[in-house]
Amino acid sequence: MPVDFSKILVVGVSSRALFNLEEEEQIFREKNIRGFRDFQLANEDKLLEKGTAFPLVEALLKLNTHVDKKSPIVEVVVMSRNSPETGVRVLKAIEHYDLPITRWAFSGGEPLAPFIDAFDIDLFLSRDESDVQKIVDTANCATALIYDPPENFEPETDRVKFAFDADAVVFSEESEIIYKTKDIEAFHKHEKENEDVSLNDGPFAVLLRKLSDIQDFLPIEKELSPLRIAIVTARNAPSHMRVIKTLRKWNVYVDEAYFMGGLPKEKVLEAFGAHIFFDDQHTHLSDSSKKIPCGRVLYKSNSILKNYEKEIIVEPKKEKKN
Repeated sequence: MPVDFSKILVVGVSSRALFNLEEEEQIFREKNIRGFRDFQLANEDKLLEKGTAFPLVEALLKLNTHVDKKSPIVEVVVMSRNSPETGVRVLKAIEHYDLPITRWAFSGGEPLAPFIDAFDIDLFLSRDESDVQKIVDTANCATALIYDPPENFEPETDRVKFAFDADAVVFSEESEIIYKTKDIEAFHKHEKENEDVSLNDGPFAVLLRKLSDIQDFLPIEKELSPLRIAIVTARNAPSHMRVIKTLRKWNVYVDEAYFMGGLPKEKVLEAFGAHIFFDDQHTHLSDSSKKIPCGRVLYKSNSILKNYEKEIIVEPKKEKKN
């Protein structure tokens, strides 16, 4: 019988986000598919190191230990442009790290965007900007471009912690556009006047609701839940109340909220211990990504906010030369 994923969080993660495959990516760029294939086959028994998304995936899968094995609340699908042959190394790493993942998609070089709906993906994490942009433009799925893994990151193992920016992530771009096209005074005025009007859904609204539902499914009081959710936003008074009232109307429980008023976010995120932080602006992620795992939420290609961002590509780390 087909599996009903309506009450299951399905996370799609690229092999480069789950494992450190930056050397392999560089070989592919320099030597094309043949050189990449030869390298993967020659190093098939060399264990891959953990990537940026590994702590999140590992912690999410542990949530299933709190429920009946026959009714998991989290599924992870590893999605890769590898062929099945060159993907063997990824499968061996999954087995080595004892990750209970049973679904994979190896597209043999084809774009992954068409397979998002096929696997009922709720959240997709990738290191490939072109894949992320195509999914943002064509699929109904929360999607983020994953940054380099932070150094010396030691996450909690018994809980999983999500942190979200507010505007253009959980909520729509509407208020962000007012701020960008006008000024902070106009933004605050608009938010105060519309304090009792719920903000519209942003690209991660459905994901946030599903995480809140999972807190309900877990046989633990929400306040003690192994799944914690935080909002970390540049908003401050008087624009903060609209966020709180919107979440209340959505019936979404958020454990923590931090209204930063333009202050740097990285120290709060580090103190919270986020397994992942989603934001739409590189300026908020460049320093935060050095402390905790981060993903940038891209705007749709036709968004007016595209005119206000510089082109940012997350480059692989360069190997240090001795």
